[in-house]
Amino acid sequence: MNPLAKKLRRQRRIRGKISGTADRPRFSVFRSNTHIFAQLIDDQKKETICALSDRMLEGTEKVGKTDQAKKLGMALAKIAREKKVKKVVFDKGRYAYHGRVKAVAEGAREGGLEL
Repeated sequence: MNPLAKKLRRQRRIRGKISGTADRPRFSVFRSNTHIFAQLIDDQKKETICALSDRMLEGTEKVGKTDQAKKLGMALAKIAREKKVKKVVFDKGRYAYHGRVKAVAEGAREGGLEL
């Protein structure tokens, strides 16, 4: 089985177990080679509550990708608190819980979200 097929199979398996609601939206993470994106999704209404990427963050000083990811998690947590969201279901997608994906989750926890 080729690597892309394995990734997509892993993603489908994970998404089959995770679903977001209005009370507890899904915190979805996507990472590319250069950027990282995160969003809160209400799967029942099929709408995105809020979304953010590392390109949208202010203060784009030269820091590592992992540090940018942590800042992204903290910024998304701040937006979520403004929208009265405290608890989320973390959806790491097809990625291992390591590196930038883990940094986003830790930043969100530091920002006040319960994962």
